[in-house]
Amino acid sequence: MKFGGTSVADLDRIRNVAKRVKAEYDKGNEVAVVVSAMSGVTNQLVAYCQDAGELYDTREYDTIVSTGEQVTVGLLSIVLQGMGVNARSWLGWQLPFRTDNSHGNAQIKEINTSEIEERFKEGQVAVMAGFQGVSPNNRIATLGRGGSDTSAVALAAAMNADRCDIYTDVDGVYTTDPRITPKARKIDRITYEEMLELASVGAKVLQTRSVSMAMRYNTRLQVLSSFEDKPGTLVCGEDEVMEENIVTGIAYSRDEAKITLRGISDNPGIASSIFGAMGDAAINVDMIVQTLSEENRSTDMSFTVGRADLKRAVNALEAIRSKINCDAIESDATVAKVSVVGVGMRSHAGVAQRMFATLADKGINIQLISTSEIKVSVLIAEEYLELAVRSLHTAYGLDNEEAA
Repeated sequence: MKFGGTSVADLDRIRNVAKRVKAEYDKGNEVAVVVSAMSGVTNQLVAYCQDAGELYDTREYDTIVSTGEQVTVGLLSIVLQGMGVNARSWLGWQLPFRTDNSHGNAQIKEINTSEIEERFKEGQVAVMAGFQGVSPNNRIATLGRGGSDTSAVALAAAMNADRCDIYTDVDGVYTTDPRITPKARKIDRITYEEMLELASVGAKVLQTRSVSMAMRYNTRLQVLSSFEDKPGTLVCGEDEVMEENIVTGIAYSRDEAKITLRGISDNPGIASSIFGAMGDAAINVDMIVQTLSEENRSTDMSFTVGRADLKRAVNALEAIRSKINCDAIESDATVAKVSVVGVGMRSHAGVAQRMFATLADKGINIQLISTSEIKVSVLIAEEYLELAVRSLHTAYGLDNEEAA
């Protein structure tokens, strides 16, 4: 059972979490709980680090930001003990959760669950601090964004758990954002691949890293609400999904910016120089399109980066402008990405054509396109984002007519 920051935001919510844990414990289940820091605490700790020193040591950063989870596991264990549940808190180094040396964004290498499994035999509930482990030099290492989800999935996989329940402030995975489309429907079951694609193109329910790990180890995930007793969404293998929809969901991301390079040389190695510069600046590039002019042996290239990375990306390109013989560097931060996702695309033709026709009918221009086996993404002007999401949701038959 994993509970995020909003689920443990204060003592009343921690008591609510304890009731849910006790309910599973009372069923006779062996229960491990992974918790995040209380809502807002990690952000405050990060701010302290930034105020203390602009170029801080990431090892000390990890020492500081990992304390949020330490408070939560202690409080939850005390509350559970007061309810008659034999509970014990665990920090990353006590298990241990062994990681590499990449402080601030460490990768899990090994988890030793032998001690927890011995405690299970005594009827003890393990309350585990998410987001943290111990590096090869015996220092606390944190796992980066979404680290508590990753901790929970990794622990479930290491213990061969029947299921990993992710409790959050929503009651499952929806066909799209209900705030944009009131007709959005909750999905009962979704495949790992679909969830991974939805998470990678903007859906905020689960982090891509945790879904990828669940898929690798075939660990079933269930997304549930911390605040309502409702059925959630099961993330599982394709063989457990009875009926495949052509399109399962519509995702979007506002965190996009487009860069266009005009009149660059059409020579071998130019693309390598451009994207090498992005890699050196630790900037992820997503959608790419290149158009060639036969007349003057030049080409235009457009690609997207995260909106927060736009300024750094432009600066990195300016530094190599003469090398790539670029006439102009243009940027646009008023764009958004919309994606349709579904495993049924593998066996159904015309999915992309329906997307393009639907957007054309609404007068929405497509700037860039990217595809995978089960996804089609387009870049459009941000002002049309909500119209695009609602129109596509209807076009693929995803609307919940009861919400009309």
